[in-house]
Amino acid sequence: ASRGGGGLWGGKAAGEGGRRAVRVRRATASMIVGGALALYAARRSTSPRIGKASGYHARTDPRTARSPNAMPHPAIPAVDFAGVVFHSLRGQGVLVTGGASGIGADIVRGFAAQGCRVGFVDRDAVAGQALADAHEQVFFAACDVTDVAALRQAITTLAGQIGGVDVLVNNVANDDRHAIEDVTPAYFDQRVAINFRPHFFAAQAVLPGMRARGGGAIVNLGSVSWKIKGTGYAVYASCKSAMLGFTRVLAGELGRDNIRVNCVVPGWVMTERQVNLWLDEQGERELERNQCLGGRLVGTDIAHMVMFLAADTARMITAQEFVVDAGWS
Repeated sequence: ASRGGGGLWGGKAAGEGGRRAVRVRRATASMIVGGALALYAARRSTSPRIGKASGYHARTDPRTARSPNAMPHPAIPAVDFAGVVFHSLRGQGVLVTGGASGIGADIVRGFAAQGCRVGFVDRDAVAGQALADAHEQVFFAACDVTDVAALRQAITTLAGQIGGVDVLVNNVANDDRHAIEDVTPAYFDQRVAINFRPHFFAAQAVLPGMRARGGGAIVNLGSVSWKIKGTGYAVYASCKSAMLGFTRVLAGELGRDNIRVNCVVPGWVMTERQVNLWLDEQGERELERNQCLGGRLVGTDIAHMVMFLAADTARMITAQEFVVDAGWS
């Protein structure tokens, strides 16, 4: 075969026919691509748009949009839930500790939007009841989690209201600042009673029900504070580092009961408490210097990861930690 005469196509005539075939194929491919792009553009024009809001993606779908007054502080970006539906969560019973404000409140809202029956405890009776009243199938029990007997009773009451506990989210915490030299035995015990002890006894309280239901999911909330060697809250950070050990030990003991246990590790999340008490110009500089991603973390970002781990999407994931800190650690 001659290259000048059409090469491997076998002569001049065959070469011309081959070139025509190539042109036809190219034209057909162009029409297909053009049609696909037109269909994509048409779909985008009629579907909820994804736009940027203070460095975050925000969905304008009214089913998931939050009130613009929910987090009014100007330093906290308004970030809507991503619109993902975890079908396995619908109808599940979810219990959240420390759910009246901050990250906990966003976790409560997230599960409620998934069609779950949600119960939560908190010491802030006013904020807790207001949050429960704003959502269907959400129940609140005022409780001081440092009182183990009261915590157990609240969990029993809420479990009855939500039809049993399929998911436990151990969220409650308090990052009160303290100098090592000033810590007394009483203060130390109080910090542990908030930042670690309730997690253990909440897990203990839901175990019989989870076992009877054939399994469940426990998500513990940690913190990057100890990973980044943060200062000014030694007892708090130590309790948060214990979350990983607690998670792995529980996962090892409860796996035979089909109960998955994982740990979500938030970075510096811009809640009202954090902004009002701790965020200053130096803190802003720290965020800019240490986060790989621009923008600011909010409770919604943490809730997304918690819901993923609670759903069947994570059915074979246990004993792990998942860091959500924009790359700081």
